[in-house]
Amino acid sequence: MSSTRDSESLDRDGMGEDAWKELMDNLEATIPVYDKVNSIVTLGQDKKWRRNVAGFIDAGMKVLEVGCGPGTFSENLQGIDLTCLDPSEAMLEVARQRVGKARAERGESEAQFVQGVAEELPLPDNTFDRVCCLFSFRDFHDKRKGLSEILRVLKPGGMLIICDAGKSNFLQGLAGRIWMGTVVQWVARRVTKDKNHPWKWLAKTYTHFGTISHYRKMMREVGFSNVRGRLYWPFFMAERFLATKPE
Repeated sequence: MSSTRDSESLDRDGMGEDAWKELMDNLEATIPVYDKVNSIVTLGQDKKWRRNVAGFIDAGMKVLEVGCGPGTFSENLQGIDLTCLDPSEAMLEVARQRVGKARAERGESEAQFVQGVAEELPLPDNTFDRVCCLFSFRDFHDKRKGLSEILRVLKPGGMLIICDAGKSNFLQGLAGRIWMGTVVQWVARRVTKDKNHPWKWLAKTYTHFGTISHYRKMMREVGFSNVRGRLYWPFFMAERFLATKPE
């Protein structure tokens, strides 16, 4: 992240140190009800989006999930060499238990769990066939640097797949902000039984999230090829990016 960024700043390209630390604290506070709230506020579509991302992963591939959270996506990935990375040790501990149990029940080898950030991946060059970011890209400290690191660890021909909150333009983004500011807040308050629930802060990451065209351009500038980005229909609450590391 640029040293000139204010510590409390938050914009479409990243966030300052203090803002990022506050984000991490709020994300960890979601752990007990993470899946429940997400399922309700997406009208159950989050499971469909995760299945769509998984459809780009073939058996035998070496796969990295950046920002694995509590393991919601990774626990259902089968027949692959899996690495789960997250900045939060608390999130990783839940993922270890959840993903580890699922893989043990299927008779699969253990996944690797790595504490780290997207901007400084503690992983070797040209290692992964697929890198996935499920609702974690908008939380990157520095999105451009994170994308550069992902490009580094992908094998030539490997693919980055991102699924995150949808924002195609100002009007669609405004609709999303209204949804985040009303329905999401109401659901989170009811589920957590806490008027100061963490989704109050997490709504900021959507407010400052950029558009599909902005991140497509950024991916191309970083060095990705065949970059694609689109909204998921019919509700357009999420978007998917596909980008390939040149051969």
